[in-house]
Amino acid sequence: MNLQQLRYAVALADELNFGRAAQREGVRQPPFSQQIGKLEEELGVRLFERTTRQVRLTPAGEAFVAQARTALAHAELAVEAARRVGRGEEGRLAIGFVGSATNLTLPRVLRRFRARYPGVQVELRERTSAQQAEELREGLLDVGLLHAPLAGPAAEVLSTRTVARELLLAALPTGHPLAARAPLPTSALAWEPFVMFPRRLGSALYDQVIGVARAAGFEPRVVQEAVQMQTIVGLVAAGMGVSIVPESVARLRRGDVVFRPLSPATRVVTLDVTWRTDDPNPLVRNFRDLFPPLP
Repeated sequence: MNLQQLRYAVALADELNFGRAAQREGVRQPPFSQQIGKLEEELGVRLFERTTRQVRLTPAGEAFVAQARTALAHAELAVEAARRVGRGEEGRLAIGFVGSATNLTLPRVLRRFRARYPGVQVELRERTSAQQAEELREGLLDVGLLHAPLAGPAAEVLSTRTVARELLLAALPTGHPLAARAPLPTSALAWEPFVMFPRRLGSALYDQVIGVARAAGFEPRVVQEAVQMQTIVGLVAAGMGVSIVPESVARLRRGDVVFRPLSPATRVVTLDVTWRTDDPNPLVRNFRDLFPPLP
């Protein structure tokens, strides 16, 4: 038994005429009739009574056709569900992100994604760049928003595309003697204690921050480490030290922390969408395609 035979049985039940039913299904009458006969032979019951004048359903035929209609409806639902998933319109998407992405880039793209693909279940996981790279490589994340370039084994199997660029700013406690200076010479931070994140959790951004300090002639004196940008800013507010952070972090708008541009102008840091190079998942393609091209 196959779906074609179910469709033929339903068509014949509707038309009660072999010729019209065959025409409706787009086949010639002889092969149509043969399929109905094979179906009845397989079932071991007569579904239709035939006379020279009419065709009518038997009681067994009525029961069979009722269930055949349900089966065909379910088959159509299955086909459409598969097509929606194949188009990236349904399913589950696990997205990793660094904390600074929530200040601007991630909310914008999530609003567009959820509006366009409401059938997709989105799972968000805040991770450092290094953690995202490893979880992407292991298949625990589908796509990530992190700071490239990547290092280690993950770099060999992942692709990245820059979706945002931003400057680095100095973060200082409100009332700090240097807070009134804008722009702030980077060299003025040489004797300040620093709050930083460990290099192993995001080597690209870490190296850029250290590079800015070294270009100004000093090595940052790190007195406290923290994982998330929000925590770093909170520790700056508590007077633990100063920091250098992406400018999107300034959108936190805390009253106890000020953010100042650095002089000379600092290098640009990037936010990059990242995925497994060989991943055929259409959800990943749909997500990354929502980022507008950078000028």
